[in-house]
Amino acid sequence: MSDVPPDPTAAVPAAPVDAPDPAAIADDYRRLTAGAGLQDRSEDGKLALTGTEARAFLTGQVTADVEALEPGHGTYAALLTPKGKVIADLRVLDVGEPDAAELLLVCERSGLQALFDHLRRHLIGFDVELHKRTLQRSLHAVIGPRADAVLGDAAAALPRDEHASVRGTLDGIDVLLVRTDLGIDVVAEAERGPEVLAALVAHGAAPVAPEAVEVLRVEHGRPRLHHELDETVMPAEAGIVERAVSFTKGCYVGQETVARLHWRGRPNRHLRGLALDRWVPVGTVIVEDGRELGRVTTSVDSPGLGPIALALVRREVEPDATVVLRPTGGEPTSGRVVALPFSRAGGGVTA
Repeated sequence: MSDVPPDPTAAVPAAPVDAPDPAAIADDYRRLTAGAGLQDRSEDGKLALTGTEARAFLTGQVTADVEALEPGHGTYAALLTPKGKVIADLRVLDVGEPDAAELLLVCERSGLQALFDHLRRHLIGFDVELHKRTLQRSLHAVIGPRADAVLGDAAAALPRDEHASVRGTLDGIDVLLVRTDLGIDVVAEAERGPEVLAALVAHGAAPVAPEAVEVLRVEHGRPRLHHELDETVMPAEAGIVERAVSFTKGCYVGQETVARLHWRGRPNRHLRGLALDRWVPVGTVIVEDGRELGRVTTSVDSPGLGPIALALVRREVEPDATVVLRPTGGEPTSGRVVALPFSRAGGGVTA
């Protein structure tokens, strides 16, 4: 029997047959880019590692140097197959003390089972305990330029570095605040989750639809598990080496392949942005002279930039190239390849 609760969202949904209505997410997008949006992400996968060897153990399993972390700091990392392909990606947050390590791991719910199973199999012989936290902790993401203002005094001591964390109180509720690329995550005991939500709304955060947050992810060029990341994709192809991979620490699963590609080769594909003439569904093929160059992995209609997408395309396709896209059952259209992240400077799509 599985040790992780069943995930009803684990299966990747089929691509929509119709483009999302831009008007439906425009208001939320404005909140996210000019104010403070609020997303309940309590369903995200959450695990904890404790014990004197927690940092050393996890360093040997994932791509980042977890052992070098200090309490209150964190890192992005990936769990790989022996061939260097991505099984799961995760945030590793050191929320313990120097002599009492506690690592909080946050991942996509669809990657939770694989991560849990891998860690449980390999921790034998280490002074490490693995704890389930998905159902025990709530997580609310405050996103936008006013995130710090919403958290007020609770966020005063939170460093600006991504993945930094600090413990505090929000209207008398004990919380863990975590800096993200888009704002601040608020973690609390699950039973206090509804109170945290009410407090954040009272302080000026407005709930937003996941589709609006997805627009920001695409604009920032951040890959997502089972969209741009899976067991066919290497970290270098998805553009996460700089954020997720240490080349100075010891061995980990998949290290040899990742290091060899980094020092001696080039990835066959790159994660790129596409500025589209019109919205296309996920899975749309990118072609040139009848040859497939890649496929669209995420497609959104941004209120700020118009139709944009992420795609894994062959390395010879450079930014500013114009490509043809052929949706299944639809008319061909075109798009311009954009280096990530997208930029809203001047109101248009730029590299």
